[in-house]
Amino acid sequence: MSKTETGAGAAGTPAVEVTAALRAFVNEFKGFQDNMHSKLKKQEERLTMLDRKSLITGRPALSTAAEVEAPHQKAFAAYLRTGDDDALRGLELEGKALSTAVNTDGGFLVDPQTSEAIKSVLKSTASIRSIAQVVTVEATSYDVLIDHTDIGSGWANEASNTVETGTPSIDRVSIPLHELSAMPKASQRLLDDSAFDVEGWLAERISDKFLRAEASAFVNGDGIDKPTGILTHAQIAEASWAWGNIGYIATGTDGDFDAVNPSDAILDLVYALGAQYRANATFVMNSKTAGAVRKMKDADGRFLWSDGLAAGEPARLLGYPVLIAEDMPDIASGADAIAFGDFAAGYTVAERPDLRVLRDPFSAKPHVLFYATKRVGGDVSDFAAIKLLKFAVS
Repeated sequence: MSKTETGAGAAGTPAVEVTAALRAFVNEFKGFQDNMHSKLKKQEERLTMLDRKSLITGRPALSTAAEVEAPHQKAFAAYLRTGDDDALRGLELEGKALSTAVNTDGGFLVDPQTSEAIKSVLKSTASIRSIAQVVTVEATSYDVLIDHTDIGSGWANEASNTVETGTPSIDRVSIPLHELSAMPKASQRLLDDSAFDVEGWLAERISDKFLRAEASAFVNGDGIDKPTGILTHAQIAEASWAWGNIGYIATGTDGDFDAVNPSDAILDLVYALGAQYRANATFVMNSKTAGAVRKMKDADGRFLWSDGLAAGEPARLLGYPVLIAEDMPDIASGADAIAFGDFAAGYTVAERPDLRVLRDPFSAKPHVLFYATKRVGGDVSDFAAIKLLKFAVS
């Protein structure tokens, strides 16, 4: 029997049909796989392109931030650590306070963040600066013009002649700027440590030195190579007060409050200050004086002193804020232990915006000295805006 006569080889038999069906199924499945693979590949390419676009889009901001912050920070850090000033010499600094990096005046201007950190500490500490008027000047002194008299006025009608009124009197208060310096030191080994925050350390040391020097000068400075303090000016009893002097109220007892009515002197001090100044007035005293004052009560047994209701809020005496300035004198015979006034009107701090640092690796081997300087001045600008409490009979 021939093969064409058997069922296994004839076309249209079940075996041939099954084989053809399987072949067709395999071909279709392969096509499906190829199609799915192509779609998945396209989807992956699309996602990859989106990721790349996102990265490219994000890069300019990072690059811009790096270009703004990194050059001066790196250059200044290199100068502090190794004394390498090549990068600082060729760097054009930005900002009014940082307009030059040349060291012709001694040292280089500090990094902007370091400078701001120092200024923030000075502004927030317990010093007259925190309640005084602070101005920035580019000159060697700052002049304040004070009109402490009335120009005069009068009533008139349409038929009468206008009468000439009084002419105001203008006083000029000139506040010279003096050089304030600080000179912290660090070992070269510490500076070589890459994990050491040299800029943060420098800002902390400089601000600490500046703070103590300024706080003392604004209270007791004699005006010779330093600011003039509020207690350095001539003092006169309030009943005889005249411009150019600071008026005072006496407690009535030498070296102490009155034994019978101790709080009366504080009330007299408050109302010795003009009404235009009282709204923005502050008490200034040291901790020992504050310890004595906070025990006082009124006639109804209520404390005159009240602590701040929130964190960072100052204590209050008779409703007015209290600044604890440790450079104020203790209660003693004839001491002016308490000041009360509108210091924003009464005392002006003038300073130049630049702060310089000179690195000195030779004078204190094996340590490195950092000589930091700034120029600052201060003086009473309105003698009517500040009053003192003198612990004396009269």
